[in-house]
Amino acid sequence: MILLAPWELLLLMFANFFSRATCMTVGPRSSMGFETCYCLSWRVAVEANNAQAWRTVPAQCVLYVENYMLGGQYNKDLDVVIEQISTYLNGIVAAGDGKDAWVLDIDDTCLSNLLYYQGKRFGGDPWDPSAFKSWAQRGLCPPIPAVLRLYSRLVQGGFKVFLLTGRDEEALGVSTAENLHAWGFVGYERLILRGPAYRGQSAVGFKSSMRKQLVEEGYRIRGNVGDQWSDLQGDFIGDRIFKIPNPMYFVP
Repeated sequence: MILLAPWELLLLMFANFFSRATCMTVGPRSSMGFETCYCLSWRVAVEANNAQAWRTVPAQCVLYVENYMLGGQYNKDLDVVIEQISTYLNGIVAAGDGKDAWVLDIDDTCLSNLLYYQGKRFGGDPWDPSAFKSWAQRGLCPPIPAVLRLYSRLVQGGFKVFLLTGRDEEALGVSTAENLHAWGFVGYERLILRGPAYRGQSAVGFKSSMRKQLVEEGYRIRGNVGDQWSDLQGDFIGDRIFKIPNPMYFVP
């Protein structure tokens, strides 16, 4: 048992009291401070997968999510994820048989849909599949630079990279491939989209099936990167999973 000196105990008590008081008083109105702290906690619950099956960002958190995505914290959180991936990569080497693989999601992992979600109140509006399809068909999604750099390192390091997305193959296959190539996502082993046989299946079920096929082909999935927990759950998830932050939407 670790015993604390009296002054250490008082310091911890003061820090706990101050943090609680701050959440109740920050901002021009105490309620605004409380909402900010609530939304921070809500976002942590989302990233930890404790908040599940939510359809929209809570109304009181729309402005918070906007500030998070545009104000710099999203990029800082993303950089930490990439740093952790880089540390992991420093300890592994692709085998010479060409069977060491990584699986990367596309939407809000390789390519950003932030411009689209700006028009949807950063997740405050309900999911609109027709509007998203129209957006994705334009092929204007910019890359997420940190992930593009990671992707280049994986390819140059001899890993086989599979880009696995729930996008519909028939409707979005061509535009997705062109969008990826336009920003330098070249040299991947395979682009895998959702074919007719998997329409209506959950993201977890679909992606599990695709990863199973890769393993049956002899590939070893050394890493798996996605912005949704459904990218990282199910069967054959790989040796390590890494989640890109994203509080704007939830994919079951």
